[in-house]
Amino acid sequence: MKVLTLTLNPALDLTVSLASLSPGQVNLADAGHLGAAGKGINVARVLAELGHAPRASGFLGANNEAPFCALFEGLGIHDDFVRLPGDTRINVKVSEDGGRVTDINLPGLRVSEGDWTRLQARLESLSDGFDVLVVAGSLPPGVSPVWLENLITTWRERGKTLWLDASGEALKAGVRGRPHLIKPNLQELENLMGRPITNDEALVTCAEQLMASGIAQVMVSAGADGVVWFGPHGHWRARVPEVRVISTVGAGDSLVAGLCAGLLDGLNAPDTLRRAVALSLMAVTQVGVGIYDQATFAAFQRDIHIEPFSSGE
Repeated sequence: MKVLTLTLNPALDLTVSLASLSPGQVNLADAGHLGAAGKGINVARVLAELGHAPRASGFLGANNEAPFCALFEGLGIHDDFVRLPGDTRINVKVSEDGGRVTDINLPGLRVSEGDWTRLQARLESLSDGFDVLVVAGSLPPGVSPVWLENLITTWRERGKTLWLDASGEALKAGVRGRPHLIKPNLQELENLMGRPITNDEALVTCAEQLMASGIAQVMVSAGADGVVWFGPHGHWRARVPEVRVISTVGAGDSLVAGLCAGLLDGLNAPDTLRRAVALSLMAVTQVGVGIYDQATFAAFQRDIHIEPFSSGE
């Protein structure tokens, strides 16, 4: 199976680390990193590190494409992005020693109907080159949520496997297109369903409601409380060890990449979840995504506990 990730609103992420943020004052950072990012790009990056050769598409600003081109070339990711005039946005992530992360995100380049039509033509030209389409991230200015809903519906009806990792209006619109998998965190799921989720029973009710609507799999991340995966393979919970959090940026993207890799590699559900959650832990213990140390990655997998999940726990 072949994977195409779609990032409609990528960014250059400027991640800075400091002891604590003092609003309204001059803050001296301990370290900083500027790198090509965006949720779908992060998914493709982790997939490439796991030995796969994904394609990546979406919109990129032509003026500052060099970091993205270097990333794609270095990891063997097929670059199928549509270029727009101007600069891809820069997002600022301020990571404090205590684990708090403050995001300052710019809206992104404005997309016209003509730009959207060009992207649809690009995807059409790639239709024989992917089986799984992972749509991840926010909507840039100019892109209607209805456009996203129609995109997901179109490719699902054409027999492609659609995965969605988004929030807010993008998640609400995407869900109406009935993707095969969604991956909200707990707060995003509450916002989607319009009610609080205070216990396991409420979580199961929400997941089963979504699955009854035609979404085959629902994965919910809950930070230190781990991950719950609902699907036709059964319902599973991953309990995670305590780790020192450097940055939460990219944790969900790494989780999605791990799930996708498990599908490609033919792993069973528990092994897929264990590796995916280990990738997510790798992300929160560094700035960026990827496997920075194989021994640490193996240790995380040993320390993650996978168990069947039910509201009667």
